Amino acid sequence: MKYIVLPDLKTTERQLSFYLAMEEYVARCIDENDIFFMWQVAPSVIFGRNQVLENEVNVPYCREHDIQLFRRKSGGGCVYADRDNVMLSFVTQEKNVGLAFNRFINMVLLVFHKMGIEGAGTSHNDVMLREDGSWRKVCGTACYQVSGRSIIHSTMLYDTNMEHMLNAITPGAEKLEAKGIQSVSQRITLLKNHTTLSLEELKALIRKTLCNGEVQLSTDDVTEIERIEAGYLREEFIKRL
Repeated sequence: MKYIVLPDLKTTERQLSFYLAMEEYVARCIDENDIFFMWQVAPSVIFGRNQVLENEVNVPYCREHDIQLFRRKSGGGCVYADRDNVMLSFVTQEKNVGLAFNRFINMVLLVFHKMGIEGAGTSHNDVMLREDGSWRKVCGTACYQVSGRSIIHSTMLYDTNMEHMLNAITPGAEKLEAKGIQSVSQRITLLKNHTTLSLEELKALIRKTLCNGEVQLSTDDVTEIERIEAGYLREEFIKRL
């Protein structure tokens, strides 16, 4: 599997929409069977293609705390992301979504196995780790298809701003009671609690384990990705007016 490398443009940090567009571009234009890359972003909320923004996201909280909002083209629920976790993108020629999910989950489990961590996949295509005698979610995934190829993206919770996660994707203040916060904390786990590896060391291990070469994108490729990105930034797409 090849790893996608962006040119060193020394520009400002890319926002989440750029990497969603990058997935699309890679699926359409890069002639490789399997492609992979990782990315990190400033605090952001990404919600599914069919979700109603106001019903799923605490918009006032996000505006107050400078958390950006983006819609993706895959289904599923809301996800909070920041620089303390890592986003994984897998693009494959496998057209069967179930098989594509299965391959991706097994790739993540292989990395965890190399780290000496016990992990398991679920029927909802989540990745779980055992903590305090119970299974807790560390990766969620979503998938859609472009040009006959499957795009799977995942959020790996190495660490995160738990306050932002709980508030940004929870519309009602009544859901922020201590019982609710405790409930969320009991359903998820942070990878940093299971390893001594730093986030950068983890990323290096993931790439070494899963990839055996790279594809270097050009500045022309980036220009085309930015053209696709513009569609993700349209208000009518984000709000589905």
